[in-house]
Parts: sequence; C-alpha cells; structure tokens
Amino acid sequence: MMTEDHQFCVASRCELLPYLISLPLGLSRKQAKDLLRFRAVTVQRKARVRHDTELGPNDVVTIVVRKRVRDDALERHGLKILHLDDAVVVVDKPTGLLSMGSEREKERTAHRLLNEYLKTLTRSRLQQAFIVHRLDRETSGLMVFARNQSTQAILQQNWKKVAKRYLAVVEGAPANGQGTLKDHLVESNSFMVHRVDKGGELAITHYRVLRRHGGKSLLELTLETGRKNQVRVQLAALGHPIIGDLKYGASTDPARRLALHSCELKFRHPVSGASMEFHSGLPAQLKHLFEPRVACARNE
Repeated sequence: MMTEDHQFCVASRCELLPYLISLPLGLSRKQAKDLLRFRAVTVQRKARVRHDTELGPNDVVTIVVRKRVRDDALERHGLKILHLDDAVVVVDKPTGLLSMGSEREKERTAHRLLNEYLKTLTRSRLQQAFIVHRLDRETSGLMVFARNQSTQAILQQNWKKVAKRYLAVVEGAPANGQGTLKDHLVESNSFMVHRVDKGGELAITHYRVLRRHGGKSLLELTLETGRKNQVRVQLAALGHPIIGDLKYGASTDPARRLALHSCELKFRHPVSGASMEFHSGLPAQLKHLFEPRVACARNE
C-alpha cells in the first residue's frame, strides 16, 4: 500500500463530516467517519478533528488515502495482509514462516517482513509492528499485530476474550463427535511440551468432528487458553495426533506439512471498540485431503 494526499480549500462555512461526503472522492458516510477515526483527515494541518468540526472559508482540508500496491517481499513469502489501520494489523501466515525472531532465525519472520513493509509504507524508521501472540512455524492462518505498544498491551491483556478457532486434520477418528480436552502442560528442557498431573499451566480445548474420510478426520477446535503446542499435545494424548506432526507422534504426512490452521479470530478493536471478525479458509494442501471442498465451520 502507499499513501496519496488530497487537499481541498473550503469555500463557505460548514461542518467537516458533510463536507467530506460532498467531495468528488465519492466517500460514503461510513468511509468518511473511518477516515476521521483513524486520523486520516487534517484541517489546517491539525489532526485532532471531529465530525462536527466547524470549517471556515479558505480552510485547507487534507485527506490521506491509502492505495493498495503490490509488495514483492510479502507476496514472495506468502504473507497476506487482511486488515490494516493505525492500531491493528491482521495477517494470514503461511506454513513454514516463523512468527517472530529466534536465535536461529532473525530475518525471514512474519514480524520482520510486516515491520519492514510498514516502515516503507509510513516512511519511518521507527518500529511499526508489535507482537501480540504467535503461531508455530508449521501452523498457518490468522495472526494479529499491534501498531504501537499501548495497543499491544490492550490486546494482550484482553487476549482471553478473543475468540480463536482452528481447523486440524488428525489421524483416525475420535470416538466422540465432540468434547472438551483439559490438561496441565509443562515444557521440558528439550522444548517438548508434556501433560502433567499437578502443576503446569491449564490448557482447555473444545473440539468438534466436521468430517471423517480415509482414516483421517477434520476437527474444528475452539481454544479457551493459548498454551504453547496446546492443541498438538492434547490431540496426540487423545490418540489422534495432527497429520504431519512428527514431533508429537504422527505417523503420516500426506500434505507434507502440519495440518493445523488458524481459521477464525473475533475481537473488539482496541481503539474504536468495533467488533472485528476474520476468517481464513482451509489451505489447498489440506483441502485436497478431503472431497468435496471444506472450509471453516461457518461455511459448513
């Protein structure tokens, strides 16, 4: 994306919102309000304006419009931006891409790719993307980033309120069509996560079988908690490890990837309070394991 400034000189006294709607840009009332909400409108170079700000003759109104353009770095690595505003970014991450940097991987991460893109977009060297949560390298799907540290803190403090759903293809077929998995998990020195009888962190996952086919099942998973490797460990303990999850006992890998996908996120915008809802369909490598086409349960 890139930005383009539009400037207009006010002819007669009026309020800002109806003036924006009257401009030849063809803005709807909602679009005009969104521009004001995200401070894309200035009057006489003052950004803190409201919908009822009084305009006088010869006042200059500037509107910053974002235009979508190709970004080779994001496209090359398969990272898609689904939503972008001044507070929040929602992306769709491909499998194989690390969420954030580690000792071994500092360059090719979703965080770094997005941060560099936003720096170019804003023409600033300052940090532009802040980690809110993470997905395993092998897991694909929806991720949220903050645009500043205060928004990051709000999102992380309210992360338990975020509705998180996943799709997983597992080996075999659970005996029950739906259920709840509750375990206490700890991470060992070898970075493996294990269930324990006492201590550890409580992990709660609700599952529902959407489809069974050819010795495998498609599960919808709703997370109450967000522990490291939570879904992978719990499904393996159920006796139905995720296809491709050799780390936790899978014996098959027909898609040549971990068959786990973050398909839905719902949360309140940390600034506006608006309801935000995002969906991502099952990736092609996993979709091909089932016929006919399947997607997030919302579309079932």
